[in-house]
Amino acid sequence: MHLSSPKMVCETKIVADEHDAIPGTKKESMMWSSAASGAALSPAAEARDVLRKDAVFIREFECGDQEEVRRIFYEGIMERIPNTAFRGLKQQPKTQFLYAFLTVMCFFVTKSVTLTCCAPLILMGARYFYSRKVIQSYLDCALHTDMADIEAYYMKPTGSCFWVAVLDGRVVGIVAAQGCEDDNTVELRRMSVDSHYRGKGIAKALGRRVLEFAVRNNYAAVVLGTTAVKMAAHKLYESLGFRRMGQSDDYTLPGMSRTPLERLFFQIRYSRYRLQLREE
Repeated sequence: MHLSSPKMVCETKIVADEHDAIPGTKKESMMWSSAASGAALSPAAEARDVLRKDAVFIREFECGDQEEVRRIFYEGIMERIPNTAFRGLKQQPKTQFLYAFLTVMCFFVTKSVTLTCCAPLILMGARYFYSRKVIQSYLDCALHTDMADIEAYYMKPTGSCFWVAVLDGRVVGIVAAQGCEDDNTVELRRMSVDSHYRGKGIAKALGRRVLEFAVRNNYAAVVLGTTAVKMAAHKLYESLGFRRMGQSDDYTLPGMSRTPLERLFFQIRYSRYRLQLREE
């Protein structure tokens, strides 16, 4: 049986220009080789951090954070629309070939150079339209489920928790942990950082808080799934010790209708990661 995490008296602190050296606990004698949790700082170091304007605190979610948490989550998901529509195409050679074939066929059918030149723009416009449609449906689903009542979904159940990163009294990052008793794992979910505060090591500190939580509650592993297109997200997970366990190019995102046009203009790669903490 897992213990619910106690309220943290000493909040995790990180400093913007030292995010690669966030304080961690001593390495555990387990399969996990990364520093998992924030250790207590010395009084002198703690005082210095408090005086620093760029000190970031990670604490458990409070009801008053709901509006800012939903804002950060909403903005983070909306950023995926152009990334999925345009940047994601680089990961889909089959789709690139199909679009090139359709462009060539447009010329043979219409004999119009103008229409043929416009074909790629029409295809990209369709990709953007369907990316927006699907991702907004997914966002609507999330905002009406766990993100509608974080207290009930993450804070009350045993083995789950939700944290926020706070800078100068403002919530700038979020992350959740959802435990699964069936396989004794905890899932890292909903990680996002306000776009104005990225590059300060906040995401890494949030990830480490989840790992610390997993160790304290005796979970065997931490898992996550991501559809992120940017390589920075994948490098972050790898830097925390996660290993990619597989990926799928035919993933059905919640909110997808799977119509032929939607499948033609919306593809997304789903990657699964796992960090083994100990053997069962």
